Amino acid sequence: MIYQQYQDQIKTSTEEIQQLNKLINNNSFARLFVIIGGGALLFYSFQWNNVPLVLLLMIGIVLLFVFLIRRQSRLEQKRADAIAFLSVNENELAVKNTRHNMYDGGQEFEDNLHPYTSDLDVFGDFSLFARINRAATQLGKATLAQWLKSAAHKSVIEQRQQATAEMADDVVWSQQFQAKLVFNLSQKIEMKSFLARYFQDAGLSFGGTLLKRYVTIVPYIMLALILVSVFTVPLWPYVGTLALFHLLWTLRMGGKVSLFSSKIDKVGKVLAAYAEGLALVEKKSFKSSLTIGLQEKLRVKDTRLSDAFKQLSSLIDNLDARNNMLVGALLNMFLLWDFKYVMKIVQWKGKYEANILVAFDVIAEFEALNALAILKRNEPAWTMPKILDQSTGAITCRHIAHPLIAANNSVANDYSNAEHHIALITGSNMAGKSTFLRTVGINAVLAYAGAVCCATSLSLPICHLISYMRIKDSLNESTSTFKAELDRMRFILDTVGQDPHSFFLIDEMLRGTNSVDKYLGSRAIIQKLISMQGKGMVATHDLQLATLEEEYAGKVQNYHFDIQVSEGEMLFDYKLKHGRCTIFNASMLLKGIGIDVEQA
Repeated sequence: MIYQQYQDQIKTSTEEIQQLNKLINNNSFARLFVIIGGGALLFYSFQWNNVPLVLLLMIGIVLLFVFLIRRQSRLEQKRADAIAFLSVNENELAVKNTRHNMYDGGQEFEDNLHPYTSDLDVFGDFSLFARINRAATQLGKATLAQWLKSAAHKSVIEQRQQATAEMADDVVWSQQFQAKLVFNLSQKIEMKSFLARYFQDAGLSFGGTLLKRYVTIVPYIMLALILVSVFTVPLWPYVGTLALFHLLWTLRMGGKVSLFSSKIDKVGKVLAAYAEGLALVEKKSFKSSLTIGLQEKLRVKDTRLSDAFKQLSSLIDNLDARNNMLVGALLNMFLLWDFKYVMKIVQWKGKYEANILVAFDVIAEFEALNALAILKRNEPAWTMPKILDQSTGAITCRHIAHPLIAANNSVANDYSNAEHHIALITGSNMAGKSTFLRTVGINAVLAYAGAVCCATSLSLPICHLISYMRIKDSLNESTSTFKAELDRMRFILDTVGQDPHSFFLIDEMLRGTNSVDKYLGSRAIIQKLISMQGKGMVATHDLQLATLEEEYAGKVQNYHFDIQVSEGEMLFDYKLKHGRCTIFNASMLLKGIGIDVEQA
């Protein structure tokens, strides 16, 4: 149903863009007509020797041209908004159909030393982040990434769940907010850091009391001199001298003014775009405690931070007029334009500096919440997990599946560790052991971030996830596979020893040694984890380890994935079953590539 709504909005937006293109083209022709026709009319009016009429025509033509310019700007902004809204909806269909997301996949957050993100495909191409990310700003991406890298407190998770449920229900607001910020996908400046550095610049002080007062009254002085010169006594030499003095003064202070202008003169439009996103947050009536709390951060006494953003954007755009040599010279001659707007920026900085940077953090958190809300909206069959207390909770899931595997190819399973600490999972190659470990792990990552999970029901305590799956050697560090395995296992043991709420996911440990050492070492490690009251899952091909269930009743429980052989073909059902595995398939797989294995 939601994807039909996306398709409808794509159709509506496409039609709107086509209509706006026509209006923009017509407006461009109208501007051209005003230039040519107005010029001809003025030329013809000079022959009437009627000065008031000529002046009236000139003013009318200028006003009409200004109106058309502003109309063009408004139409182009509407078209830009419609294009952004269109791209947002097209992206949802692209993610569903091709897994291509125009938003970042989080490659910058990949870390092989992290407790679990590398093993669980949290970041990178075709990762969890690549699927759910809808944050366009650098801060928004970093916020969402942090939520996926570490579990929040139970109360925070529950607040995020409420906020995402609220935002998921309001499709229009969610997509408008997303569309207002989509321009950041091509934006190279990280605005919060940029403004923070700008505000901290010791050179951002300008003008004493006398200068401030003079800049305030100089337009009136110049206007009075001009009026007196026109209607009473000609004072044009004084007007020219004062104007030249103003110009030379601003040129002398040009280096100081450039400290303000050169660093910030191209971000006015960016700040105006941020302001529109902030305004959407400020004007919406929220119900969840988290969104209300975030919204309150955007109020500074009687001013909304979105208005403050617009003020700074306008000040920057006005100061940017100095970059036009002719216009800038005239403005400085008669208005001391540079001084006026530099002092206005300094005044704005003093008023809002303490609060303005908070707005970027609020936007980032709303982007992260919106990403989770979109996931909930797009996956109505997924469940909002129940977060349990650590002391009493057990992981219990029904029909849990991997969120990165297409639903038509995915197999769901049930699992609970209420009656054991360690699940020992045996099975044949390609039967689904590793995928099941990742399924539990990646859904826990979603749960701890505050998102919905790929299951019909899921309850779990907050655990410190740690994994041992993709162990790699390192030529740069002269590290062999076995050494890398030992380092990772030491990390697992240290973490379990320090944090009783750890939950480990171990897939085929000690692969870098011989079979005897592998069995003895694996057995010793599991026994060590049992003695430490560790909780987690261990997947292994070593069937001998299944005897640990008998030795440690209530601590270890056997599960397996098996295969069925029908007419020489192997059939995988990928279903988790109780007990140890009795059917293995290595010899069958080798036979398939022309190698016969002797039977013992």
